[in-house]
Amino acid sequence: DQKPDLDRQVARVLTWATEHGYSIDRVVTEVGSAFGGHRRKFLSLLKDPEVSTILVEHRDRFCRFGAEYIEAALEAQSRKLVVVDPAEVDDDLVRDVTELLTSLCARLYGRRLAANKAQRAIDAVCS
Repeated sequence: DQKPDLDRQVARVLTWATEHGYSIDRVVTEVGSAFGGHRRKFLSLLKDPEVSTILVEHRDRFCRFGAEYIEAALEAQSRKLVVVDPAEVDDDLVRDVTELLTSLCARLYGRRLAANKAQRAIDAVCS
């Protein structure tokens, strides 16, 4: 159900990139939590020294915490992260707590969904 929103994000970033003179070599999309470290495509971008610039619509699409460290590491390699829409919550603490709560809620809902699916499967087998 997130695919249409992801497509709109890509379109917005591509439009912005064209307007600002960026040449896009490849588009990488991935649906996954920016909170955890289990995003294969994202990690491959970070590991690829040929990727000089990474464009993201919002900083929280890049990572939830520690973006400054990753940006510094990219910069040390003469690479950079460009945030297309830098509008974010001004207070870092408020932003961090909001991101943490969002992540925890997503995990809770994911567990509930998995438990409900398992119960339906058990019910189907037992019926």
